[in-house]
Parts: sequence; structure tokens; C-alpha cells
Amino acid sequence: QVQLVESGGGLVQAGGSLRLSCAASGRTLSSYAVGWFRQAPGKEREFVAGISRSGGVTYYADSVKGRFTISRDNVKNTVHLQMNSLKPEDTAVYYCAASSSGYGIIPTMYNYWGQGTQVTVSS
Repeated sequence: QVQLVESGGGLVQAGGSLRLSCAASGRTLSSYAVGWFRQAPGKEREFVAGISRSGGVTYYADSVKGRFTISRDNVKNTVHLQMNSLKPEDTAVYYCAASSSGYGIIPTMYNYWGQGTQVTVSS
């Protein structure tokens, strides 16, 4: 098993930046593809960004492409999500998740989830 803990959320003005981190314990994170998802109040959880086990492949939702960057450090067992040019519509709880079956945009592909970190973007 792997345990995931997100950090780095907070309140930021529109146009600002935040860097989210996902720290893993238990099994090494390099065994898993990792995704970031978010869920706003009253909405379904949606895919934001994903990265393959090696970090060689990254993919993004259209809504964040060009603004967000996902990266991983398999030595430090962490994955980051750099979020720039934030918009009020980015406000949500952000979750990282690990998948043993490869990368994808569907939440059910992911075996392990963190508890989430709140990101609030004010206008």
C-alpha cells in the first residue's frame, strides 16, 4: 500500500501561483502513475493532470493546459503540481492519486488517494 498526503493549498488572488505537493509513504511512488484531481462544491471530481511512472509522459485537462505543470521526484517520493495564472474557477479541493494500472483520466483507475488540500482563488 501507499499513503498519500497533499500540501501546499491555500488562498491566492486571481493570477497568482501555488505549488501543490503529494508526498508518499509505504511503497515507492515510482511504482505508480500519479494523477491530480479536483472537486468543487456541488460538482463531480475531475481530472486535472497526470504523470507516468517514469515522469516521461504528462497530460493535462484542457482547462489547465499551459497554466499547470505536473512533475515528480521518484527519489524523494513526491509529485508536484505547479499552478500558475490561477483563476477563480480553479477553486476546489485538490487530490493526488496513485494508479498501479497506468495513467488515465478516470478516477476509478486510481487505487490510492490523499485526503485533499483546499485551493481558493479570489477574484
